[in-house]
Amino acid sequence: MTSYTESLSTKTIQRWALTLSYDGSRFYGWQKQADGLPTVQTVLESALSQIAGETIRTIVAGRTDTGVHATAQVVHFDTQVARPEQAWVRGVNAYLPEGVAVLFAQQVAPHFHARFDAYGRRYRYLLESSPVRSPILQGKVGWTHLKLDPEKMQQAALLLEGEHDFSSFRAVECQAKSPVKTLYSAKISGTPQFLKLDLHGNAFLHHMVRNIMGALVYVGSGRLSISGFQDLIEERSRLKAPPTFMPDGLYLTGVDYPPEFGIIRPEMPIWL
Repeated sequence: MTSYTESLSTKTIQRWALTLSYDGSRFYGWQKQADGLPTVQTVLESALSQIAGETIRTIVAGRTDTGVHATAQVVHFDTQVARPEQAWVRGVNAYLPEGVAVLFAQQVAPHFHARFDAYGRRYRYLLESSPVRSPILQGKVGWTHLKLDPEKMQQAALLLEGEHDFSSFRAVECQAKSPVKTLYSAKISGTPQFLKLDLHGNAFLHHMVRNIMGALVYVGSGRLSISGFQDLIEERSRLKAPPTFMPDGLYLTGVDYPPEFGIIRPEMPIWL
């Protein structure tokens, strides 16, 4: 098998972009780990390397944690071999385990970068509110036994829109250079028993969506007022914030790129 460095020394390098979907409950997050635990990056690069006949490394639009799902993750990789589009879809999928699949493959400009060219990312959190957690939905949606008020949660969510310092919703181990991010939209929809939180922003901090969801659950259950939620934003500290919510209901649902790249984004699955 040709080494990655050797493959990049030729003049026939192609750059490809893939759109992926995966069930995060089956993997220990996106990023490859030294201890060999199954991650999305590990299994994808292994499958790509099988098809390419050389070592393939991928760059992802946004890393996801253990238990976090994706319906439209984007990666790019370089290769010196010529393969048809379907080889990077059906061929790669034949080598992938259950729980992850390549949806689309497209050759892109040599300067395209899955992470740095993304100007927006979209997340959806699915939340079940019921006295007993559904065994069928476990692992696919978050859950609380508390009764929730969606209207209050939406009022609080709107306070997140715009540019803010999101330190109150940032994990301690977050490595982002700045906690200042911009949320283009924040919306709660659905019913008190089954809610959806949709967030669209330029970038997200580590655990940011799960921490926001945890705080909104406090608002919806009456444990935190809307004004208290505003204070939490302004505190810019995790010390007074509610606990990080479970990863089960979190989905990366889209990545925004300039139209010139023509990155394909699949339709949202109807069950979401």
